[in-house]
Amino acid sequence: MKYPVPLGKGSRVAVTAFSSGVPSSLHKRLNIVIENLKKQDFEVIEGECLRENTKHVSACAKHRAAEFMRFLCDDSINAVVPPWGGEFAMDILPLLDYEKLQTVKPKWILGYSDVSTVSTALMTKLGWVTVHCSNLMDLHPNEPDWLTSSTLNWLTKDEGSSFEQHSSKYYQIDGTSFSDDPNFTLNTTEPTVWKVSGNKEIVFSGRLVGGCFDTMMHLIGTEYFDIHLLHKRFKNDGLILYLENVEMSPTVFKRALQSLKYKGVFELCNGLLIGRSSVLDKCGKDITIEEALTEVTKDLEIPVVYDVDIGHLPPNMTILNGSYAEVVVNGNAGKIRQTLK
Repeated sequence: MKYPVPLGKGSRVAVTAFSSGVPSSLHKRLNIVIENLKKQDFEVIEGECLRENTKHVSACAKHRAAEFMRFLCDDSINAVVPPWGGEFAMDILPLLDYEKLQTVKPKWILGYSDVSTVSTALMTKLGWVTVHCSNLMDLHPNEPDWLTSSTLNWLTKDEGSSFEQHSSKYYQIDGTSFSDDPNFTLNTTEPTVWKVSGNKEIVFSGRLVGGCFDTMMHLIGTEYFDIHLLHKRFKNDGLILYLENVEMSPTVFKRALQSLKYKGVFELCNGLLIGRSSVLDKCGKDITIEEALTEVTKDLEIPVVYDVDIGHLPPNMTILNGSYAEVVVNGNAGKIRQTLK
């Protein structure tokens, strides 16, 4: 794996929206989080594809891809950070010049939701370590939640080092729009409980790969998330697949899981981590998200942990795609130790 240079004082951070942009009603929040980067001694470069959002995108696909490529190919830049995810990051995947990107220095790409569409592609095709974590728009300077406020700290680590994160105490279900309150911080009210199928105490390890299931379900098996290639690349350590559901109803979620099962994806994994689903009701169906998950995975011969601190019900752990991880679950709590190797 190719680790980007650790972030530090003076690191240059380019902000561009390769999926959804930021409408004017949310510019106050955007300004706050960008100013927070500057206060941490980062040099911030704003892209043109950022402060507009029309039909779910910041600009046309060619413009978004060209700006993203320009930042990726500038070796004075250390990180390329979108404000958040969105809907159509898939548009730019075939427009990126992966052959050219093989010749440039790896950059930190970070965020969750549709950000993982691009992060997974860069990990698969280039061997870059990318990051599934809180989005830039979540990084308010006054955020009290430790998992969220520590996000960038883990990207200052040198290759060969390790860090450990523990499950949160509480998570958020209901938040406030940034347009209503630009200074909103997480409203963590619900007790966090990591759940496992079967045993209550489990330990497993492997290389972390994954992201938002809503988009991963379309990428797994393609050149942008070649799970068999990754399995060969990490044959000595094995894979830990992590996924999180944002919009799929219980029935759609079950079909998506079954698809992975039929493709033999779970047979390539040492363990499965499922983030908290932001779909909290049955959507008019006769099964729940939890029932859908347990029905498909109950006969798997690998550990399955769900309601993990990954996804659209924050806080989010910082997950480095391609890093070596050790997962420990004991009772209702868990921890993930990652080694940058």
